[in-house]
Order: sequence, then structure tokens, then C-alpha cells
Amino acid sequence: MPSTEILARRIAQARGREPADLAVKGVRLLDLVTGDVTETDVAICGDTIVGTHGAYRGREEIDGSGLFAVPGFVDTHLHIESSLVTPAEFERCVLPRGTTTAICDPHEIANVLGRAGIDYFLAASEALVMDLRVQISSCVPATDMETAGAVLEAGDLAPYRGHPRSIGLAEFMNYPGVVHADPKALAKLALFGEGRIDGHAPLLGGLDLNAYLAAGIGTDHEATSYEEAREKITKGMQILIREGSVSKDLHALAPLITAETWARLAFCTDDRNPLEILEEGHIDFLVRTAIRLGARPLDAYRVASWSAALGFGLRDRGLVAPGYRADVVLVSDLEACSVERVIAAGRPVTPALFENRTHPAPVGYGSVKRDPVTAADFAVPGEAGEKRVIGVVRDRIITEALVRPVPARDGLLVADPAADVLKIAVLARHGVNANIGRGFVSGFGLPAGALASSIGHDAHNVCVVGANDADMAAAVNHLIAIQGGLVAVRDGGILGELPLPVAGLMSDRPFEEVAERLTALREAVAGLGCALPEPFLQLAFLPLPVIPHLKITDRGLVDVDVFRVVDLAAP
Repeated sequence: MPSTEILARRIAQARGREPADLAVKGVRLLDLVTGDVTETDVAICGDTIVGTHGAYRGREEIDGSGLFAVPGFVDTHLHIESSLVTPAEFERCVLPRGTTTAICDPHEIANVLGRAGIDYFLAASEALVMDLRVQISSCVPATDMETAGAVLEAGDLAPYRGHPRSIGLAEFMNYPGVVHADPKALAKLALFGEGRIDGHAPLLGGLDLNAYLAAGIGTDHEATSYEEAREKITKGMQILIREGSVSKDLHALAPLITAETWARLAFCTDDRNPLEILEEGHIDFLVRTAIRLGARPLDAYRVASWSAALGFGLRDRGLVAPGYRADVVLVSDLEACSVERVIAAGRPVTPALFENRTHPAPVGYGSVKRDPVTAADFAVPGEAGEKRVIGVVRDRIITEALVRPVPARDGLLVADPAADVLKIAVLARHGVNANIGRGFVSGFGLPAGALASSIGHDAHNVCVVGANDADMAAAVNHLIAIQGGLVAVRDGGILGELPLPVAGLMSDRPFEEVAERLTALREAVAGLGCALPEPFLQLAFLPLPVIPHLKITDRGLVDVDVFRVVDLAAP
């Protein structure tokens, strides 16, 4: 709560009795309540807006002529780990693009390090200019059909309840556990029942959706069709429209953004890599894309800030109005959402803002605890014939459960690159066991070589896909040697790599360097003939056994529709 002295300063500056700490002069203010655009000054005292619709002097002034003022953008659900950089570098990347609040779920690093990962993100959030809220990871691991680096039950999460840097419980991925009233799932829900509980319920509808909502879950970012999202908002859910680097749902859901429904919507990125942030943008990209797809600019800006803030109980932001947090984005074109300047908590965002700051040291070095492998470790005994094959769908994390012919040689099933049937494996890397799950996948279009990653949602074991066992072994062994990252291999040689030594998920280098290396790696994979624009991200979601339909973990193939491990034999 502000002191009486701070309140007195705010009042004096609001009345114009003393200069504002910061005044934005002559800006065109988009009022998200009425839709009006009014030329005005905006007065800021400390971290709070104290004046609009008036003339103000400022100790510091910004010329807002020719610009529009809108509230700072809110990313309502993301995993910073997917940006491949630390929280400090993530902030440096997205804050100048207008994202002043982000609500993150650190369950990627929590699945590797347990509570130490959550603690790292909470500490990091306190050192940032942007407001980073850390939801408490609910599903570590997501299911019992994979081996994670940690297991967090309700008792492990209890100390975080009510933490000032959090809002509540993060995405509850184990939706079958909720619907079937699994006692461990219910214990976590009951623990956080008085706060916010985020959802994760792909394709869930009907009475099962009613049951999921009856457990107190309020949001969902997994809706991928207009019909699915419409049912969910009709039943009171807030839909977080996602546009990440793999899951791109905005085109399907943009028609939902109307004058009647905006208050039940928000934007999120979930998993967005640094290249797309640099090339396209962050929440600003979602705003301009939604407008291009037919949404009214007023409604798109409401979804990007006001409805997002209201939905998550952040009632101090979302409007450029007296008494609200001074998160202000200045754009030169409303429809293009062309960000020119950003003010975060009353502080103009400039390069100097990120200098000479102290951040907590990254954690999770040395997290790939796996002995080197050989080509023989990827052998799959069997006779040629029809087998279950994972079908990758471009720009979707939902996969198909295919049945395809798989050839055999000397009693072993082998990849058939000419038919776009590759071998895939997931190797446990947390030192708990030496499991290897083996299967086949279609959709990569990779004629030769192998790709490997220590990012494998959500248990984050090592994932590798390849045209032959020898290259798969070479790729995995290189990841072990560099202690995590992304690598492309052909004929035993390394074509490209991106080391990610922080828990095998993030780099400890500046985001510009990460983007440069990721560009080179992307070009190397394209040179292999891969058909996917984001092959490593698509690979990373194949071990996620809470997303339909067919997935693979270190324990084998998972039929998500029946929620159990299955063999390769065609059903």
C-alpha cells in the first residue's frame, strides 16, 4: 500500500499543483472504455498514472505528438524457457515491444529441477522492470507416463500459496485426472481453490468440460477452433488466444474477437522463440494480426490489456487512466500496432534501463545426466508391416495417430525416409533411470541425418528424430557433451548447434547471439531438406502426453485418447 506521503504527491501532481514526474505531451489517447480518441497529456507520478484529459507539466517530458497512447500489453500465459533465454534477456527482448506484464509458468524448468526452478524464476521476477508474475506449476510431471527430474505434489506446492509474485496455480494439464477425480489432482486444486487456477484442456467439451470447470479452473489456451473456443466462453471460461512458434491459433480464433465477447478473451504466446519475437514481435504481433484478420482495433487492444488484466485480477492496469499502473505504449499507427516508445511502471524503456542490474545466477547447469549411447540403443526388433506412427501436423502440437507401413532389415524395424517415416526416440536424462522410448514419426520430411533436443515438453528428456540410427546416436552424444541444446547431424558430422546449458532449456548468452545461432541452425536443417519451418519446436512437443492424439515418452508410445502406453502394433 502507498504511504500517505506518496498519496499526497500523487494528488498534488494530478491537480497540477506540482510538475508530474513524467508527462507525455499531446498524445492521442485511445480510451478502451468508450472507444474515443482524445488528444491530451498523460501525467505520471512514480509508477502510477495521475492525470489524463488535461494539460500537465513534467520534470521529464515526452513529446507524444503524432502518437497514440494505449495500455501496456499483457501476455497471459507463456513459458520463458521457450524463448531459449533467461528472464532478464527475455525482458530485454519483449519490453521494448510493449509487453509490460507477463504471466509465466516455469514448469519447464520445474520438471528438470523441481522447486529450485520455481525459486529461480520467483527471484528473477523481482529484478525486472516489467511485471513478471510466476504461476505455480501444477503438473510436475504432467502424467505418470514419463520420467521427469522432479515430482511436486500438493505438499511441495503449499509454501507458494499466496506468494506476492504469483497469482495462483498454473495450467492444469492433467485434465483426465481432474475429470476422473484423481485424489492427487484434487489435492492441488483444493490447495489453490481460493485463487486463480489456469486450464489446459485441448478438445475437451460437453459434460467433461463442465466437470473440469466445476473444479474451479478458469482459463484455457488450448482451444484451436472457433467452435471449441465458443463452447468454452459460453460456459464461462476465459480463452487465452495463443500465437506461439508452433501453435498458431489466432487465425482460427480471431472471429471470436467482437464487441460482445472481448471481455472473455486475452492474448498469450505460450511458446515463442527469440527469432519470431525479433522478426515479428510479441503481443504487438497478435494485436496487428487480429486487426488484419478483421477485429476492430478497439477490441484487439482491449483483449491485449484490459480484459487480460481483469481476468487475472490485476485491477491496477489495463487502462491509461488516473490511479492505474503507468504501463503505457506509444504507437504511431493503431492498426499496425507500430510501437515507438514504451513506459513501464512509469519508467521510459531505453537501452540504459537494462544496464548495471543484478540478476540471480542461472541454475541447472549439468542437467543432462545420461551416459553416451550407440546406434544399437535405437534398435527396434520387429517384422515389417503396418505400425502406429505419430503424424506431425504443421503449426499444431496436436498430432495424428497414423498407421503406416514400416520396413524391416535383419529383424529390426528401420526408418523409411522416402516414405517420410522416420525413427524417433526419447531418452531419460535426469539420472533417475536409463529409459529409451522408441517409435516412428511422419511429417518431418527429413531425407537424411538426425535432429536432437534436450527440450521435450514437459519432462524434458532428450528427443531425437532421424533417418538412421548412427546419426541419431551422434546427435544424442553431442547433446550430452554440451549439456543440452539443439543439434543437427548428418553422416556423423555436426551441421549446426545451439547450446542450452541452463537446465538444458535456456542459453546464458544475450538474446541477439541466441537468435543468430538459431538462424544458422534453422538454415542447416533446411539444407537437410526438412519440410517443417520449426522442426525443433515440433519435435519438442512430441513427448507431451496430454495433447492428443499419439505421443511418445521415455516409456514408449502414448495413446492420449485412452491415456495409456501402447505398443507399435497397429490397432
